[in-house]
Amino acid sequence: MPEVFNVILYMASAGCAWRLLPKGFPQVSTIRRYFYAWRNARRFEVVNTVLVMSLREIEGREASPSAGVIDSQSVKTTESGGISGYDAEKKIKGRKCHIMTDTCVFLIFLLSRPCC
Repeated sequence: MPEVFNVILYMASAGCAWRLLPKGFPQVSTIRRYFYAWRNARRFEVVNTVLVMSLREIEGREASPSAGVIDSQSVKTTESGGISGYDAEKKIKGRKCHIMTDTCVFLIFLLSRPCC
């Protein structure tokens, strides 16, 4: 299990595709199966919540944040990039990503959707 989690962290930091994983890692099908199972079970959200609460307590704050900062970003996509919309304000066809952090800049929530 730790090796599977390490590969998922590697992919997140490197931004590589499944098929571009270096040799020596477990089979791609194994990693993909665990990733999708953990994603569907919302395990990554639980891990993030526990980490944020622990780090906030280390900072000397309450475990649950009472204030947050929200930001968004519009990202262009290609025609074959899947679902997309149009952000008329920025004149961009693509997807819009919204994030919410607490005042310590720890990620609380992330939402990616087509521009509308």
